[in-house]
Amino acid sequence: MKSSAVLVLLAALAGPAFAAPVTYSLDPNHSFVRFSYSHFGFSTQLSRFDKVTGTVTLDAATHAAGVDVTIDTQSVSTGSALFNQHIQGADFLDTAKFPTATFKSTAVKFDGDRPVSIEGNLTIKGVTRPVTLTVTSFKHAPNPMMQKDEIGADATTVIKRSDFNAGKYAPNVGDDVTISVAIEALAQ
Repeated sequence: MKSSAVLVLLAALAGPAFAAPVTYSLDPNHSFVRFSYSHFGFSTQLSRFDKVTGTVTLDAATHAAGVDVTIDTQSVSTGSALFNQHIQGADFLDTAKFPTATFKSTAVKFDGDRPVSIEGNLTIKGVTRPVTLTVTSFKHAPNPMMQKDEIGADATTVIKRSDFNAGKYAPNVGDDVTISVAIEALAQ
């Protein structure tokens, strides 16, 4: 009887060391991809995509993670219906042919329990290029309202839109585009 109790106790203590990765689904109401660029040097334009889906896999015990995100490029929101159509045109996102953009991680680097960078492949207009997202904030805790395990993060990178066949009017309209990602994701 004592040996059974010891085995149960050892199994309970060893459990966290062998914890399986947890998959988190992006919360569509709190996950957005924003982008900004210089407009003829007069101002920095800021826009976003309203529809972003995907998953994050996290194994907190081993500091391993993966990210898979799909952006509905037709959900671009510039603040102007006319400009939304312009950005969706063939010179830029060409959403009639390429209605989505994707990011799939290839490596996530940690500093302790916190991810600090995410390397992966970004695909826009059918062109795939490697990018590195710098994680500027990260939180992993129970969601106080949903009572479920949740993660949240902000990350950023800079790309050249001409690398994705979207370089019309460059360099007058900035070729460098800052992409900022804000996600919240709940455990499945």
